[in-house]
Amino acid sequence: MEGRIVKGIAGFYYVHVEDKGVYECKAKGIFRNRKEKPLVGDKVEIDILNEDTMEGNIRDILPRTSELIRPNVANIDQAMIVFALKDPEPNLNLLDRFLVGMERQQVKTVICFNKADLVEAEWIEELIRTYSACGCDIITASVYEKLGIEAIKSALQGKTTALAGPSGVGKSSIFNTISPEFKMETGRVSDKIRRGKHTTRHSELIYIGEDTYIMDTPGFSSFYIEGLEKEELKDFFYEFSEHEPYCKFQGCVHINEPVCGVKDALEEGKISRSRYENYKLLYNELKDKKKW
Repeated sequence: MEGRIVKGIAGFYYVHVEDKGVYECKAKGIFRNRKEKPLVGDKVEIDILNEDTMEGNIRDILPRTSELIRPNVANIDQAMIVFALKDPEPNLNLLDRFLVGMERQQVKTVICFNKADLVEAEWIEELIRTYSACGCDIITASVYEKLGIEAIKSALQGKTTALAGPSGVGKSSIFNTISPEFKMETGRVSDKIRRGKHTTRHSELIYIGEDTYIMDTPGFSSFYIEGLEKEELKDFFYEFSEHEPYCKFQGCVHINEPVCGVKDALEEGKISRSRYENYKLLYNELKDKKKW
């Protein structure tokens, strides 16, 4: 019988089988011998041990179409990154780090800006211009006012989506709105530190309709880019590419070089200054990182 791992806790894997439900399974020892570990999102074949108690064993892991490192999950079609426009204020450096991480792993990203009812329309329009230029689909929403919910549902339909973002931005509230039969724990934003409480403690794949899964991932407040050379970073800032033919030097990294098409585009307002400043911060971080 074939299904998908929707959760893994303490050596147990919970496998969803269409039209049947979720089976509690253990992985056979052969995976340890192969040094393979089943991941949430894996499509697997299982042997049924007890149909009444819905228990089984994972017999085989089917070939993966993708594997993310953070979160460590398999067979994801896209990521939806949720940021609040206010309360808490959006950390655009963190957003840009996430986009680099997903671009490196060749995962399409949809950005959902939530709490649109709390800010001026001009600020929303500026963010849409900035991040549409990155090649991302943008959704603006307000769960409080039920705005953007249909656009979110449409973006998720027929796909397996990793839902990610810092704590307190409304991920769980969005999920509860689009799939109210599954009530996830929601956390209120702390009045003292203006951050959300960490209410999601592990990655979990949740079935919400035919061929449609959401993976809710633990909230993150930082995102470190591993294994990337500083010279490669520019390749993951999508909007730079059209201006690079106007750089004087091949391999220009758009920092200190003269005659740089990217810096010219920045001064002409064709590239977002916040995106460029975050690029420089990331470049210098990679430059200064010690090689172990």
